Amino acid sequence: MSSSGENARALTLALLAGRAEGATICPSEVARALAAAARKADWRGEMANVHQAVDGLVAEGLVRLSWKGEAKRVREGAYRIGRLVSPEAPKDRRG
Repeated sequence: MSSSGENARALTLALLAGRAEGATICPSEVARALAAAARKADWRGEMANVHQAVDGLVAEGLVRLSWKGEAKRVREGAYRIGRLVSPEAPKDRRG
């Protein structure tokens, strides 16, 4: 994985750690933060790195994907990223 991909991975986990259990983040949040850290105006250019990092995190079992409250097995179309949660934890209604 490239250093941008490693940064995207670390930033995804850091953003999730700062959220309540069950909360989700949008992949664009990660891309925007990456672009800001690199002083780039175009955050969309970071999305490929974010997608790559998310694929790895899903494969490692570190995050879950969802869209409109429904779990997604793979990254496809619109999605949100969340930490894995225990069955008793409340779900984020956005994710």
